[in-house]
Amino acid sequence: MTVHDGLWSAMEVAGSSTLLPVGPALGVVMAVLALVGTAVAAVGRLGYGPAVLRSGVRAAVQLALVSVVIAAITRSIPLTVAFVVLMYGVAARVAGRRITTGRAAWWAAVPIGVATAPVILMLVATGLVPPRGLTMIPIAGILIGGALTATTLAGRRAVDELAHRRGEVEAALSIGLTDRDAALEICRPHAATALIPALDQTRTVGLVTLPGAFVGMLLGGASPVAAGAVQLFVLIALLAVEAVAIVLTIELAARGRFGHPVTIAVAGTARPPRAERRRWQRKDQPAR
Repeated sequence: MTVHDGLWSAMEVAGSSTLLPVGPALGVVMAVLALVGTAVAAVGRLGYGPAVLRSGVRAAVQLALVSVVIAAITRSIPLTVAFVVLMYGVAARVAGRRITTGRAAWWAAVPIGVATAPVILMLVATGLVPPRGLTMIPIAGILIGGALTATTLAGRRAVDELAHRRGEVEAALSIGLTDRDAALEICRPHAATALIPALDQTRTVGLVTLPGAFVGMLLGGASPVAAGAVQLFVLIALLAVEAVAIVLTIELAARGRFGHPVTIAVAGTARPPRAERRRWQRKDQPAR
């Protein structure tokens, strides 16, 4: 069974499955859970109480619209490609805004694109994923979503490390390291932990969690072996995509694309690296 067959089986079961029958009861339960999450976040002073409720409402609206759009474009290859590009643009914008502000935020598009595009093209070229909307869109969504998460986590952790350990960056510069090498020494170990969620998901699959693709295929009538093969493919592809995204994100952070390593603690946002670098070079020069 190919990836296409597996995903098709999972989709066919959506209309007939009694696992979560679509009806008033489901709507009420989701509303209650959203309110519970909002209340708990507010009482616990997490700072994300309203965001929980807004995210739930936004997800409901977006999924309703996307369902209609996908149903209309699945038979058109150009429209399918355009939708995948739209997903990529949204992911890049979300990741960038989580890491920094201003034009520098668009650098987040680099790790997401470089990590996902080759994998998608390889799958289409080998015939594992036929160029159809019902297969391309879910696979692209899974891969882009994984790259989004990895880029966001790695970028935020890299920027935070450079901000909180500014003195160590300056110390590394004082012994002759370049800006990039000094930043890498400080931010890479912590930012690399962005790969841990994907590693844990892969290590515990079947023991702690049963991912959606696996469950969907089983409900759709696929054999456990076929379902496991497709799910294994998804997990390994995500590991590769997220590893590439994290490496590139760390490299961009070290090169000052999200803000110069030496000034990021002061600015809190992206600033022109050349001007700041010249300022620190003049400061480090001995008095004559």
